[in-house]
Amino acid sequence: MLKKKYRLKKGDIVMIISGDDRGKKGKILSIDKKKDVLVVEGANFVKKHMRPRKQGEPGGIIEKEAPVNISNLKLVCPKCGKPTRVQKTVLDVKRRIRVCNKCGEFID
Repeated sequence: MLKKKYRLKKGDIVMIISGDDRGKKGKILSIDKKKDVLVVEGANFVKKHMRPRKQGEPGGIIEKEAPVNISNLKLVCPKCGKPTRVQKTVLDVKRRIRVCNKCGEFID
């Protein structure tokens, strides 16, 4: 089984490049590597019907972020502020570092 290599990490700022929320930016909240999806803060909201769990707790319709496929996201470079692809370059023998494809600056 091949191990998938992700170039996005939790806490990165990403831009959605396709779908209803195209153009929105947000921080990555969580990653599900088995399904290739990420949850982005402030994007892809869905409505969920919740019933009250405890006595006195209100039920109703809440909005929460739904996962977005990793193919629909691009990393926003912290230096130049543009959505970009990410390259990995070897810095040391055991260390690789992410590099912005547009400005050439180190991301990590």
